[in-house]
Amino acid sequence: MLTKLAMTGFKHRWRDYLVLFSGLIMSSAIFYMFEALATNQDFLKQNTSISMVGLIFQFGSVLLTIITLVYIGYANSFLLSMRKRDYGLFMLVGARKSKIGQLIWLETLLVGITATIVGILVGTALTVGVSQILINSLGLTLHHFTAWYTPAAIATLLLYVGLFLIAGLFNLLSLTKTPALKLLHSNDQPNRPQLKPARQLIEIVVGVISIAIGYWSMANLKILQLMGIGIALVTIVLGTYLLFNAIFVWLMVALKRFSFAQRGLNGFTLSQLSFRIRNYTKMLSIVAMLFALALGAITVGMGFHSQIPSMANINNAYDMGLVNASTAEKAQIAAMKPKTTATYHFKATKKVVYFQAAEFNRQPFTTIHTRNKNQLTFNTVHNNAAKLQKSEDNYQLRQLQSGVMATATPVFLSKTAYAKLAQPEQRLTVFTTNNVIEHRVALNKLAKHHFHTTSPEQFGGRYAMYLMVNGMYSGLEFMGMFLGIAFLAMLASCLMFKILSGADADQHRYKMLDKVGTTRRQLNGAINKEIAVLFILPGIVGIVHVLFGLQMFKIIMVTSPYTGIWLPFLIFAGLYLLYYLITITIYRRIVLQ
Repeated sequence: MLTKLAMTGFKHRWRDYLVLFSGLIMSSAIFYMFEALATNQDFLKQNTSISMVGLIFQFGSVLLTIITLVYIGYANSFLLSMRKRDYGLFMLVGARKSKIGQLIWLETLLVGITATIVGILVGTALTVGVSQILINSLGLTLHHFTAWYTPAAIATLLLYVGLFLIAGLFNLLSLTKTPALKLLHSNDQPNRPQLKPARQLIEIVVGVISIAIGYWSMANLKILQLMGIGIALVTIVLGTYLLFNAIFVWLMVALKRFSFAQRGLNGFTLSQLSFRIRNYTKMLSIVAMLFALALGAITVGMGFHSQIPSMANINNAYDMGLVNASTAEKAQIAAMKPKTTATYHFKATKKVVYFQAAEFNRQPFTTIHTRNKNQLTFNTVHNNAAKLQKSEDNYQLRQLQSGVMATATPVFLSKTAYAKLAQPEQRLTVFTTNNVIEHRVALNKLAKHHFHTTSPEQFGGRYAMYLMVNGMYSGLEFMGMFLGIAFLAMLASCLMFKILSGADADQHRYKMLDKVGTTRRQLNGAINKEIAVLFILPGIVGIVHVLFGLQMFKIIMVTSPYTGIWLPFLIFAGLYLLYYLITITIYRRIVLQ
C-alpha cells in the first residue's frame, strides 16, 4: 500500500523528480569524466612532461569531491523537502514509522544508484564526443587515452553510492523523528535572513584573508611547490563560502531599505532571493568555484594551444627541407602555395657540405635570431653566403639537410671551385607556408612520402618543431579544454538545478501576482532580474579567481598566461549567457503557466 502511495506521489511530482534526476546524472557524469583523466596514470605520464601533474589531479579530485558532497547534500535536501508532506500524510493515516523509514531508505538509494549508473554511461558518451571534437579540431596527439576507464567508473560508483547510503540514513532519522504536523507544514516555514553584524564582519575579514593567502600561494607556486596548491585549495574554497555567506545575506537585507526596492516588482524579487537565502549561499559558492575552474581550464588550454605555432616559428624560418625532391613532391609543395621557396645545389662528404656561394647571394637564406626566449620574440635575418659562413645560426641550414648531414659543416665555394669537386651534385629545396598548423595534413603527407616517416627527429624545420611541441603540449591542452567543458557542464547543472528545483514552489506566488493585475512583461522582468543575480554574483567572483589563479601557470608556460585572454573569456561569456537564457526560458514555462 505504501509503495502504491509513493508511486502516486512520484507521478504527481514527476517534473521535480526529473529536475533532480537529470541534475544527479550530470553530476555523476562530470565526476566520471574528471576521474577518467585523474585515475589514468599511463595517460598522465605519456602526455605531459610535468612530473607533479598526477598530484595536481589528486588535489583536483579532492576539490571535486567537496563540490560533489555539497551538491548531493543539497539534492538530498530537495528530495527530502518533496516527500515531507507525503510522509506526514502517511503518518496521519496510521502508517508505522518503521515502514516509512524503509520506504525513505529505498527511495533515496534507488534514486542515487540509478542516477549514478546512468551518469557513468552518459559520462562515457560525453568523454567520447568531447575528446573526438577536441582531437580533430585542434590536431592533438594523445597516448593511452580511453573513454571507458574501469577504475574511474568504480571510483564514481563507490563515492555516489556511499554518499546516498549516508543520505538515506539521514533521511530516515530526520523524517521518523519529526512530528507529522510539522512535516505537513514544512514548506510553509521560510528561512528568513537575520543580520548579525559582529559575526558577519568576522566572516568577511576571515574570508578576505583566506582568499588573499590562496592568491599569494598560487603566485608563489615555484617556491611552495605542491604545498601551494593545497593551501590555495583550502583557503580559496573557505574564503569564497564565507564571503558569500556574509555579504549575500547582508546585501539582500540592505537592498530592501533603499527606495528602488519599492519600485515595480523589485521588492518581490528581493524577497524571492531572501526566502531561501541560506541554501543559495552554499550553491553560489560551488558555482563560483566551478566557474573559476571551467574558465581557468579553458583559458590555460587555449594558452597552450596558442604557444605551439609561436614555439614552432622560433626554430627555423622554413617549414621543411627536401633533398633531391621528386616532381610529385614539388607539386605537393606548390599546392600549399608557399610564401617562399628556394633550391640550393650542393656536394657532400661525410664531414663537409659544399654549396655554391652565388646561389645564396641570389636567394639569401633566412635564419631566425631569437631576442628573448621567454617572450618568444625574434628577428628574421636574410643571409648571403659570407654572412651565413660566419653566423652561428647556420645550424638552421644543417637542420634542413634531412638529418643524415645535419652534423656536417657547410662550406660556400665559388662556382669554379664547386665545379672541381668530384662528388655527385644534389639539391636542397626549402619552403615556407603561411601557417604550419593550417597545412599540417599536407606537410604530414609530404613527410611520409619523402622521409617514409613522420618522426620529427628525421627532418628539420618548423614542421618538425611543431610535431615535437604539439606532442609535448597536446596532453596539457587536451586536459585544459576537456576539463573546462566538463566543469562548465557541471556549473550549468548545479545552477539550473538550484533555480529550477524551487520553480514549483514559486508557481503560486506568480499566480497571486497575476491575479492582482501584474502584467506578463513585469513578471518576465522580475524573473530575469532574480535569475540574473544568481548568475552574475558567482561569475564576478569566478573571474577574479581566474585572474589571480593564472599566476600559477607562469612556471610551465613559455609565454604569459594572460596572452590573448580576451578570447576564452569572450567564448565563456557567450556560453554562460546561453545557459542563462535557457534557464529563464524553462523557469518561465514552469511558473507562468
